[in-house]
Amino acid sequence: MDLALAPETLARWQFGITTVYHFLFVPLTISLAALTAGLQTAWVRTEKEKYLKATKFWGKLFLINIAMGVVTGIVQEFQFGMNWSDYSRFVGDIFGAPLAFEALIAFFFESTFIGLWIFGWDKLPKKIHLACIWMVSIGTILSAYFILAANSWMQHPVGYKIDRARHRAELTDFWAVLTQNTALSQAFHTLAASFLTGGAFMVGIAAFHLARKKHIRVMKTSLRLGLVTVVIAGLLTAISGDTLGKVMYKQQPMKMASAEALWDGQKPAPFSIFAYGDVEKGHNTVAIEIPGLLSFLADDNFTSYVPGINDVNKAEQQKFGPGDYRPNIPVAFWGFRWMIGFGMASFAIGLAGLWLTRKKFLLPKHLRVGEDEVPHLVLFKNKALSPKLSPWYWRIATWTLAFPLIANSWGWIFTETGRQPWVVYGVLRTRDAVSPGVSQAEVLTSMIVFTALYAILAVVEVKLLAKYVKAGPPELTEADLNPPTKIGGDTRDADKPMAFSY
Repeated sequence: MDLALAPETLARWQFGITTVYHFLFVPLTISLAALTAGLQTAWVRTEKEKYLKATKFWGKLFLINIAMGVVTGIVQEFQFGMNWSDYSRFVGDIFGAPLAFEALIAFFFESTFIGLWIFGWDKLPKKIHLACIWMVSIGTILSAYFILAANSWMQHPVGYKIDRARHRAELTDFWAVLTQNTALSQAFHTLAASFLTGGAFMVGIAAFHLARKKHIRVMKTSLRLGLVTVVIAGLLTAISGDTLGKVMYKQQPMKMASAEALWDGQKPAPFSIFAYGDVEKGHNTVAIEIPGLLSFLADDNFTSYVPGINDVNKAEQQKFGPGDYRPNIPVAFWGFRWMIGFGMASFAIGLAGLWLTRKKFLLPKHLRVGEDEVPHLVLFKNKALSPKLSPWYWRIATWTLAFPLIANSWGWIFTETGRQPWVVYGVLRTRDAVSPGVSQAEVLTSMIVFTALYAILAVVEVKLLAKYVKAGPPELTEADLNPPTKIGGDTRDADKPMAFSY
């Protein structure tokens, strides 16, 4: 009980709750910004109303999401000073540098251009207005990259030296921090997973409307865009995950072994589908495995040696001194599987959707539909799904909007808990990073308050999203269809000295 309520444990719980909650919004922000920009580009090029309606619909959901993301993200940064002051003091020169760039460059892009996009519909020419949302999208990607570079340094510290006299780490090579292979592979994987999330979100909501035969033109377009995004992003997520796994094998062998519950090194090493064992005794009693696959995933060779948990633990004891250097094995093992399972399920549903709703030229004439009709779900060349089975695909497609969110959360949990007991791998232990002056009661109180606040915000977020999702795309006005051709609107605003702000 004392360990469960220790300030270190409570601080970890509080930061974990904050991070997982915040990370629900980050992938949607990144992907919806780009997808909305793509839809608006289609409208500017074709002037088709369905693209403008889709832009306004998905843009509104994007704005709700980014607002919640900003609010929850700010709280994270305060926690570095409140609960993790020794961490901030020891690595602040390094960890703070990419975060400063994120605020000065990326967040500036996002905040400035999102304001212009929100208020510029009837004040900016459409191509300039379109450029604003693309700048927002670039800002979200840059923001993610700088933050991931900071986190990657915690996973694999580079470009620094330890000042023994001042007992702190000092930055020596900022470029190495930004461009090391850990940061590049983690950014690739996270961005791919973000678009998988946004695509599934779009598929789920489009399927919800199509099942009710509402807003068919806009939702058919959204469904197709979402399905293509899910399939492409799903493939990229798998490729980037494989790349990241190979980096992890070299840099964090304990995390790789924990992900597979591989207790003792093996050559070749099997990939574990299911395992159950005794953590204290360090062995599995039940294991369902695919021989040699882990060796291939780790080193592109089916016969490579992969060190086990016990081997790495002994090696780290010799290097860093006495102690237990194992993370929470069940959390690492199952978190890794939940991440892969829900991610693959989203990809499979997207792939099935692309086939079932394929283009007209791949269908016989009697199964083709018009623009205002819900597409048939065609399984074989001349065979559509039965009326009893078709609703089930729409239901499953609707559910899939949550699958990548679950996968992202478990992936982040695996990434962070798999590094324990290190907060900076091989440099600073988690127990040495906690604020020394923060009491158990203070951390517990703040954790309860923030968790309750997040629960309230979650209700607000879900209700807002549900309200605007159910309402569907807005009706267009004459002003929507005929945007101004110059900055500030038409000549009727010429007598207003602050016309742009109106």
